[in-house]
Amino acid sequence: MRLQRKIRIFAVLTALLLTVILTAAPQAAVYQQGSRGETVRAIQTKLKRWGYYTGAIDGVYGKKTTAAVRLFQQKNGLTADGVCGEKTLAALGIGGSSVSAASDNDYYLLARAISAEARGEPYIGQVAVGAVILNRVKHPSFPSTVAGVIYQSGAFSSVADGQFASVTITDSARKAARDALNGWDPTGGAIYFYNPAKSTSKWIFSRPVVLTIGDHVFAK
Repeated sequence: MRLQRKIRIFAVLTALLLTVILTAAPQAAVYQQGSRGETVRAIQTKLKRWGYYTGAIDGVYGKKTTAAVRLFQQKNGLTADGVCGEKTLAALGIGGSSVSAASDNDYYLLARAISAEARGEPYIGQVAVGAVILNRVKHPSFPSTVAGVIYQSGAFSSVADGQFASVTITDSARKAARDALNGWDPTGGAIYFYNPAKSTSKWIFSRPVVLTIGDHVFAK
C-alpha cells in the first residue's frame, strides 16, 4: 500500500511540474488584425517596400495589412492566413531572417552572382537580379537549387568567363541578396534579364519584357 501511495504522489508531483514548465514557457509573438505597435509598423514597412502593401505605415494591423501579409505568405510558400507568426516574421526578416532559413551557401552564391552580374547597377536592379535567380529556382524549367541555377551551362556570362569566381562581393550585393531572399522581387516574377547593348541572342529579345532597370531588361 505504501508503494502504491508513493507512486500516486510521484505521479501528481510530475503532473504539477509539467504544468509549471509549460505555463512558464515563452510564447512566440503573433501579430494579426487588431494588433498595434512598432512591430506592426516594421511589418508594414517591409511589405510596402517589397510591393505587397499599399496602405499607411501607421502601426495598426488592419484589413490592408492582413491582405498584404496573406499575399506575401502565398508568394513565399507559407500558410496564407494573414497572421504574422514566427515563420512569417522570420521570412520578413523581423525577429529573425529567412536568410538563416536558406543555407549560408545559397546566400553566399546569390551575393556573388549579384556582384558579378549587376555591379554598377542601381540597388533595386541588384535586388532584381537576385530575384530572377530565385524565381528560376521555383520555376519548373530550371534547376531547383540556387547553385544549380547559377552554374547551369550557358545561363550566366560571368560564370562562363570566370568573373563569377574572381569578383569581390560588395556590401551592396550582400544586402541585395538578403532582400531578395526575404521576398523582395522588383520584377514581379521575371526569369530572364539581359543587357540589350551587349546581348546577341535573338531568342532573348523575343521574351515578353516586364520592365527595365538601369542597363538590364527583365523578361518572362
